[in-house]
Amino acid sequence: MDKDKQTEKSFRDKWNYNQLFAFKETQDPNSFILNWILKRNGFSNIQELKNSLKGKKRILDAGCGNGRVTKLLRDSSDIEAEIIGFDLTSADVARTNLSSEKNLKIYTKDLSDDLSTLGKFDLIYCQEVLHHTPDPQKSFNNLCNILSKNGEIWIYVYRVKAPTREYVDDYIRKKISVMDYDLAFNNLKQITNLGKALSETNIEITVPEVELLEIKAGTYTLQRFLYHHFFKCFWNEEFSFDENNAINYDWYHPNLCSRHTPEEVKEWLLSQGLIIKFSFEDRYGITFQARLPMQCES
Repeated sequence: MDKDKQTEKSFRDKWNYNQLFAFKETQDPNSFILNWILKRNGFSNIQELKNSLKGKKRILDAGCGNGRVTKLLRDSSDIEAEIIGFDLTSADVARTNLSSEKNLKIYTKDLSDDLSTLGKFDLIYCQEVLHHTPDPQKSFNNLCNILSKNGEIWIYVYRVKAPTREYVDDYIRKKISVMDYDLAFNNLKQITNLGKALSETNIEITVPEVELLEIKAGTYTLQRFLYHHFFKCFWNEEFSFDENNAINYDWYHPNLCSRHTPEEVKEWLLSQGLIIKFSFEDRYGITFQARLPMQCES
């Protein structure tokens, strides 16, 4: 199976087996997952997100998964705003989850294709998606083609991580990605159990800088030290064991899983004539919010 088809199947299985994954948490102002979305987009609270969406008439959630962020955008925007979501593998799941929402439509679409039939949008949200496409920059350009004049695009992609973590993650991915969902999910329980065990030690370590391994001097919990620099072993007490395991599956199973540098992604935006409004980088990913000047609409 080629990488494109394997990645499609990986996410189709993920959403079919986890139809409500993180759905409730994404709407909960006290949850880790909502606050991570807000923080990486420069918002301190949900009201700041609502203020940012005010006046936007058409909003797109590109690669909407099960619709959890689509719901957040619906609840945070003007009631008359039209909310559109699309996904290649999970549109049916999103439609089911969002069936009671007003002024909202879900389509089956591929980011790699021409998207012009969707019309123009005042805001395009595309986060945790582009790095799973065969050509992330081409997919990004496809989205820029459907921005309204003065429209905004908010993207998040995986960043390049420490060299040892890149190596170990790819080593595990090579083994996991050839397995079907059930086998991969069961094998990854070992990684999830390790993340849980490391978290429960409550051990902190202080380390010197190791420039060759891109380790910065500082104090880390044992789990975060290994997580940042050696391999992904996600664990968060807000989630059940299976939910934690699904997050590790989401990382290790898809073959298409590119990582990028801030400079590279910034060049994507500048090449489209976008004006950068906001950027954020942590150990895991890169967020940009950018705007298309009014005179650039075709």
